[in-house]
Amino acid sequence: MLFDELGLRVELLNAIKSKGYTTPTPIQARVIPAILSGRDILARAQTGTGKTDAFALPLVELLSQGNHNRRHPRALILVPTRELALQVGDSIKAYGRRVSIRCSVVYGGVNIDPQVDRLKRGIDILVATPGRLLDLAGHRAVNLAQIEFLVFDEADRMLDLGFSKEISEVLEMVPEDRRTMLFSATYTQQIRDLAKIMLTEPEYIEVTPSNTAAESIVQKIHLVNKSHKRDLLIHLILQGRWRQVLVFVRTKFGANKLTERLVERGIIAEALHGNKSQSFRTRTLKEFKNGQIHILVATDVAARGLDITNLPHVVNYDIPQIPEDYIHRIGRTGRAGVSGIALSLVSPEERGYLKAIEGLLKEKIPQEEVSGFTIGGAVPDFVLLRPNNPASEKKADKEILEIVNQRKISKERGKAPEANKAYVKKPDTRKPAGRKTDTRKPDPRKPDTRKPDTRRPDTRKPDTRRPDTRKPDTRKPDTRRPDTRKPDTRRPDTRKPDTRRPDTRRPDTRKPGEKINSRDSWKDEKSGKKPSRPGARSPQSPKKGRPGRGKA
Repeated sequence: MLFDELGLRVELLNAIKSKGYTTPTPIQARVIPAILSGRDILARAQTGTGKTDAFALPLVELLSQGNHNRRHPRALILVPTRELALQVGDSIKAYGRRVSIRCSVVYGGVNIDPQVDRLKRGIDILVATPGRLLDLAGHRAVNLAQIEFLVFDEADRMLDLGFSKEISEVLEMVPEDRRTMLFSATYTQQIRDLAKIMLTEPEYIEVTPSNTAAESIVQKIHLVNKSHKRDLLIHLILQGRWRQVLVFVRTKFGANKLTERLVERGIIAEALHGNKSQSFRTRTLKEFKNGQIHILVATDVAARGLDITNLPHVVNYDIPQIPEDYIHRIGRTGRAGVSGIALSLVSPEERGYLKAIEGLLKEKIPQEEVSGFTIGGAVPDFVLLRPNNPASEKKADKEILEIVNQRKISKERGKAPEANKAYVKKPDTRKPAGRKTDTRKPDPRKPDTRKPDTRRPDTRKPDTRRPDTRKPDTRKPDTRRPDTRKPDTRRPDTRKPDTRRPDTRRPDTRKPGEKINSRDSWKDEKSGKKPSRPGARSPQSPKKGRPGRGKA
C-alpha cells in the first residue's frame, strides 16, 4: 500500500515525500483510514513504528476541510513528557504549514506568559502535557469547549506517572460530542478501563504482539560486577569508536557521576534528567542529534518520546526494575526498520530484573563475554588475580592468594591481618574505682510545668541582602542644646500670588538731597522751561531763512 491510496490531499502527500517516506508503516496503514472514516481508535504498537504520523496526518486532513475558527483549538493532543510534546509538535507543524493549520505546544518547566500570548492569537491544534494544560485553564487562557478531536499519546506512560487525576479533569472540560483516539506502546488493564470511559464503539488496532521488541533491534547482555560497569562501558566506547550512544541509568545522581567519569576520559558526554532546565534539555537533545555530543546519559524521563534518526546504540547501564520500561528504552534504536544494538550491563544483583524481562519477552537474551571485564570471561595477563574466578586463582601466585585470604579473614573478624592468632582475654587488674558518694543536696526547685511552645515556626525567608560595607560614622556627637522653641501654630499664608507685571521704569538717578517739584519736574531748573529735545532749535539762535529777508 502507498500513501496515495489513503485518501490524503496532495499537499500532505508532498510533505510526506519531502520527509523521504514512500510506504506507510503497518500502524499507519490501518489507523489513518479508520480516523478518516470517523471512528474512535484504540491502537497499540511498539515504539518507533510511526504512531505520531498515524494520527497527525488524518487530523490535519480533517481540520483543513472544515471552517477555520482559530480563536479556540479544535484538536487536543495530550502527551506525558516535554520531549514527546516537542516531537509531536514538530511533526504536526511540518504537515500543518502546508494547509494553513496552526499548532502550538505547551509544557511545564518554562515561563507561561509566552504560551498565553501564543494561545490568544488563535490555533487549531494544541499539544500539551496535562499539568501545564490545567495551569492554562486556571488562568482562563485556553478554552476546550470547541474540541472536536482528543488524542492520548503514550497513555500508559501518563498513568504510570500519576496523571490519572489530571486526565479526569481534562475530560470534564472537553465536550462529550467528540472523537477520541488512544495510543499506547503497552496494553494494561488500566488502559482498558480508561478506554471504556472515553471511547465510543472504538476500533481496536494492534499490529504487533504485546510486549515485544522490534525485530530490527539486536539485543545483548554482559554479566559484569557493579564496580566494573563503568570501565567496561568506557572500553566498549573507545574500542568500538562509538559516536552516538544513549545510556540509561536509574538515578539522577548516577547520571551526573557517570557523565563526569566519561568526560575525564576524554569522551564528549552530557547528562539528561528531570533536574535539568527545559532550555538545557532542548539544547542537549539538539546537539546529540547533530552529533556534537557523542554519549547522552539519561534517566527514564527520556525513555519515551525521543525520536533520533538512525541511533545505532542503546546501553542499559542499570537494568530497569519494571520490565515494560526495558521495551521503551531499547525502542529508541532500530526505528523505521533501521537496525540498532541494545546492550545491557547486568550485575549479579540485577539478575532478578533480567529474569523478569526475559519472561516478558518470552525469550532469552544472548549473552556475550568481554575479555577482562565480564564474569566468567578470560582474564587478561596483566590482571594478577580476579576473586571468585577459578581460572584466575589457578594462575595466580601463592603469595598473592595468601594476602587475599588474610584480608578476607580480617574483614570477617574485624581485625588487622597481623592479629590472626587466637585471642585470649587477659584478666582485669585495674584497681576498683574509689569514687565518693554523692553528697549533693537534692534540687529544691519546682519542676517545669510550663506548657510547650505551640507557636508556629518561623517560616520567613533568610535575609539575603548584601551586608552594609559603609565606613562607620566617626563624627563627634552633637552637643548643642536641643531646640525647645514651640512649633509655629500660625495659619499658613493662603493669599494668592502677585500676578501684576513687573515695574519696567528707569531707576531714579537723582542725587541725595535733591528736591524736584512733582508738578514741574519736567522743567529746567535755571530757565524754568522744558528742556530742548536733541536737535531742536535754541531760542537764542536766529531764525533761519532766505538771505536778505530777515528783520532790519
